[in-house]
Amino acid sequence: MERNSSLRAVGWARSLPVSSGVKAARDWTRAHVASLGWERTAPDLVDAVVLTVSELITNAHVHARSAAQLILTWDEECLHVTVHDSSTRLPEQRHAGDGALGGRGLLLVDALADDWEAYPCPRGKNVSACFQPPAPARDGTSGQG
Repeated sequence: MERNSSLRAVGWARSLPVSSGVKAARDWTRAHVASLGWERTAPDLVDAVVLTVSELITNAHVHARSAAQLILTWDEECLHVTVHDSSTRLPEQRHAGDGALGGRGLLLVDALADDWEAYPCPRGKNVSACFQPPAPARDGTSGQG
């Protein structure tokens, strides 16, 4: 398949105040990812994206104590999930003990996403994760089995 040199992308953005709760972010994300057709072709990937959004929004609300801006961008190769908050402190993976109730969010993101990064920006930081859908099987099926 020949690739056009121009980038094609679609995206969605939403601001989530601390009072909005994480469920609103999960529901909003699931609805937009459904528009890509992934609920049919890659349901496990949809769940991974939604869980990642849940973890990143929770981190923004709990650790940064700020509203979060959630941005989803699909560029035909990767669904970029970006969460911005007002804290300049970059997240660090922790190694929570067996009895700990928290501290595993970034470990989950690392396990679920194809790639992720955190970087400072002028008014806080962004944490971004990339999700690549499975390649379609040669027989026209989704490759899910």
